[in-house]
Amino acid sequence: MKGTVLILGASSAIARATAAAFAARGYGLYLAGRDDEELVRDAADLTIRYQVPVATGRFDAEAFDTHPAFIEQVIEASGQLAGVVAAFGYLGEQARAAHEWDETLAIIQRNYTGAVSLLNLCANRMEQAGRGFIVGIASVAGDRGRQSNYTYGSAKGAFALYLQGLRNRLAASGVTVLTVKPGFVDTGMTFGLPGMFLVASPQYVGERIARATERGRDVLYVPWFWRYIMLIITHIPERIFKRLKL
Repeated sequence: MKGTVLILGASSAIARATAAAFAARGYGLYLAGRDDEELVRDAADLTIRYQVPVATGRFDAEAFDTHPAFIEQVIEASGQLAGVVAAFGYLGEQARAAHEWDETLAIIQRNYTGAVSLLNLCANRMEQAGRGFIVGIASVAGDRGRQSNYTYGSAKGAFALYLQGLRNRLAASGVTVLTVKPGFVDTGMTFGLPGMFLVASPQYVGERIARATERGRDVLYVPWFWRYIMLIITHIPERIFKRLKL
């Protein structure tokens, strides 16, 4: 076995697919989330299908004071981590966030501060060991602020910038950091949203995340063409962009 990969937010569709892709490559797994029963069911399925050890644990992204003990629990159960995937997030409702601070705070904490708190702890462990990989799932929404989801986009943009700095810090230590920027993916988070096009499957995304990690990639737009879509969007002059309904 190649070691254990910690999947944070393991009940999401992308996380499940990514976990399966790493299990297929011979990694053990530690599935972490908030739904204990669902995690146990997923663990049993992955164990049977891929014949790798799979442990489970509960964590709360917003309970920052519990994070050190949680990571200790993961290490005790699995040994030194081979990698960690931060796959949790919360789209939220922009209309509510514009008027309700609780919604704004939930979006920021579940997409940014919670992930930073946990990845700081994992990064320190991996830096000491001199090996490992970190995968953070950001979003193309973080490349430019749009009126339809700018609170979510700002949190994901901040997360992408954090991962960039972490990658710079850890480059000399043998630890790789991959920033994943998905476009439209067929998940519960995006179900029913207007304006969806060229939607990717979670399985497609999970496989490409595992492949990019193996290759030591820095940034992954998935599907690939979103790199060029966002290149166009980010180069629209602000005087024009601010008048668009996006």
